[in-house]
Amino acid sequence: MLKEYLTIREISGPLVLVEEVAGVKYEELVELELPTGEKRRGRVLEVDGDKALVQLFEGSTGVDVFKSKVKFLGKGIELGLSMDIMGRVFDGLGRPIDDGPAILPEKRVNIAGSPINPYARAYPSEFIQTGISAIDGLNTLVRGQKLPIFSGSGLPHNQLASQIARQAKVLGKEEEFAVVFAAMGITFEEADYFIRELNKTGALDRSVMFINLADDPAIERIATPRMALTAAEYLAFEKDMHVLVILTDMTNYCEALREISAARKEVPGRRGYPGYLYTDLSTIYERAGRIKGKKGSITQIPILTMPEDDKTHPIPDLTGYITEGQIILSRQLHKKGVSPPIDVLPSLSRLKDKGIGKGKTREDHSDVFNQLFAAYASGKQAQELAVILGEAALSDMDRMYYDFADRFEAQYVSQGEYEDRSIEETLDLGWKLLASFPSSELKRIRPEFMEKYFSKFKAGKEEGGEEAKAAVA
Repeated sequence: MLKEYLTIREISGPLVLVEEVAGVKYEELVELELPTGEKRRGRVLEVDGDKALVQLFEGSTGVDVFKSKVKFLGKGIELGLSMDIMGRVFDGLGRPIDDGPAILPEKRVNIAGSPINPYARAYPSEFIQTGISAIDGLNTLVRGQKLPIFSGSGLPHNQLASQIARQAKVLGKEEEFAVVFAAMGITFEEADYFIRELNKTGALDRSVMFINLADDPAIERIATPRMALTAAEYLAFEKDMHVLVILTDMTNYCEALREISAARKEVPGRRGYPGYLYTDLSTIYERAGRIKGKKGSITQIPILTMPEDDKTHPIPDLTGYITEGQIILSRQLHKKGVSPPIDVLPSLSRLKDKGIGKGKTREDHSDVFNQLFAAYASGKQAQELAVILGEAALSDMDRMYYDFADRFEAQYVSQGEYEDRSIEETLDLGWKLLASFPSSELKRIRPEFMEKYFSKFKAGKEEGGEEAKAAVA
């Protein structure tokens, strides 16, 4: 029998201090009953002797210090799981919000999860095709990887997230693939956009969505990514599915963490964020991966908006330490009309070499990637030089690289929101762009690939050039 307490001593915002309690545990669920009979849920934030600090999910408005009853439920926040969660939309606490029936769970699982033993982890090594050339060709996503997207306020990260959710697939094998999508602190319009986009293409049928709106309580925002990862772990490690988890926006999550930390009067760290921000983020990011002996996998794409586009801000800074690379969106490219505005030079996928090559993507992938990257870097240098010295100061080869950088951004990086390019199309497009250079400039490609691929695209380019000249004549 659970005890009820009438010993509320203090209320401060969403925090309630309850005294004379016994056997209460950290993160235990709490039920608070108002004199009107209304019940509200909360969670234990801190225990000190016979005192417990509780944060209410729905806020403390209307709570009577003398007449409200507090009941500690003896368990943490749990999510009911079964295969019925597929194709459904939930709020940040796992309650259905899509007018569908309640989930009849096979089991209920605490959302805190349990860490994966490092020895039990399998090394990520299999390619995931997103259909986006700047990711597949240059910053390849590997199954079991955590690859964040660093964006800025007003940049189209929501469109990029929904495009990845719609198009992501595992190649070569008939394996079950699912998307778990968690949105934190977003507006109603953004939530409607995500649901509508996934519904439009039928991708919602293989997706599970957790939506936390901007006006929902901060403590619910803290639970949302853990709800999503608990669902992902069930699908991956119990149902043998390959799961892509998209978390947006991690900046809103960290702001909620800062809000709760301030309410608890904790000593602040950098920029007011709690000193345990790194540890807290790692409990989310490290729930991605593969486990030896298990067929399924969890791949994670957290999305965060960098305040003032600052990569040294604590949130992107700490995220970069924990994850395996980053994809950076550029405001400059966005202004030029490049969409998605992925800045490939500072972007990095640390595991890309493990997921490309013969049998995974194509034998020439590594060489094409290296040559495209080098040529684009040279093109950007030539453009910077032209700003300082003027275009007249460029050599013929500098001019060629200058033009290549513009064509690379317009044709390779930029693509339609609904354009789903296969890895073969992405690699062929790379060869097509490189065919504008003389073979002597392509020093990063092995001779056998030059013979097999370059000659074909070079001949096609010259033939196209002759046809253009004939048409003009």
